[in-house]
Amino acid sequence: MNNLPIPDPEALAHSRRLQQCLIQAIDDSGGWLSFARFMELLLYVPGLGYYAAGARKFGAAGDFVTAPEMTPLFARALARQVATGMAASSPAVLEVGAGSGRLAADLLLALEAEQALPEHYTILDLSADLRQRQQETIARTAPHLAGRVVWLDRLPETFSGVVLANELLDALPVDIVAWREDGIFSRGVGLAADGGFTWNERPADGALLAAAEEISEQCCLPPGYESEIGLASRAWTAEWGYRLQCGLLLLIDYGFPRHEFYHPQRGRGTLMCHYRHYAHPDPFYLPGLQDVTAHVDFTAIAAAADGAGLDVLGYASQGRFLLDCGILDCLGEIPANSADYLRAAGAVNKLLLPHEMGELFKVLALGRGLSEPLCGFVAGDQRHRL
Repeated sequence: MNNLPIPDPEALAHSRRLQQCLIQAIDDSGGWLSFARFMELLLYVPGLGYYAAGARKFGAAGDFVTAPEMTPLFARALARQVATGMAASSPAVLEVGAGSGRLAADLLLALEAEQALPEHYTILDLSADLRQRQQETIARTAPHLAGRVVWLDRLPETFSGVVLANELLDALPVDIVAWREDGIFSRGVGLAADGGFTWNERPADGALLAAAEEISEQCCLPPGYESEIGLASRAWTAEWGYRLQCGLLLLIDYGFPRHEFYHPQRGRGTLMCHYRHYAHPDPFYLPGLQDVTAHVDFTAIAAAADGAGLDVLGYASQGRFLLDCGILDCLGEIPANSADYLRAAGAVNKLLLPHEMGELFKVLALGRGLSEPLCGFVAGDQRHRL
């Protein structure tokens, strides 16, 4: 990790505090934590976890850049699908994991232009720091619409309208599984002799073993294959089967259908860490200062939704979805050859091109009580690949 930026003393002290918290958790669990629990603590321990503390995460000054941070045209295109989803259900939007608040602000302005403003735009984010930044972003960018925005501390008991989750599922904890010649193992975290963290395997059991066995039956995995299984993301998705009365869930994230996720050539999984725009695979590095993510198995998410009584309404690459939602028309409204157009065109290219975000990122539409087709999936629906 010698090529990564060196954090300042205050950040290092913060990381050491979280490291001590993790060491205590491992000790309290008999010397071994599942990776899912370790990742949950890394990201969400109040006041110390990556998403629960105050370090800047989004944009050029943070650790990564999300699509809404790149251009407001992302929200303008998305608004067309959101508006039709609300028209078919209820005039309400719930964004889960709203980051800096950029998507919320831009989407409200775009829906205003479409004359399709929601009565309420609800945000669910467990981070007090991020909630404050969201409030500041909305107040600065769309002050006349700030009164429509409310914040929740937990999922609502019932909801009708449109639910948005942009880069949420990749940040939910995952287990890491190893398919060995002598069985299926859960890769957990123990303590090394030097006081750091080390990998430690135990036989998988319960729901994790059942999920791993299903995957090995469907995919040709060689001995020694290691990858992630996202039980938390499946459970989160299934929860909407109990809560969504009528409406649409739009899940936008990077990932693959199962046969691509568990490809024989992807033998060490997809786990990745992001620190100051550097990507690397070591989740033990600088606890609390880096994001830890894994790609999404969209086949598992669709199956969880179907099992919970939701309809799988569409699945497409982000690039195709945005094209179907008219992002090029939005770009064409900016005066050609202007500085604004050149900046916007560069961002749109990154959103659309297959070697950038266009193919790696996918959009999965789930819902209840809606008719097909949805405008974002007219030309590019690939549900057959799930």
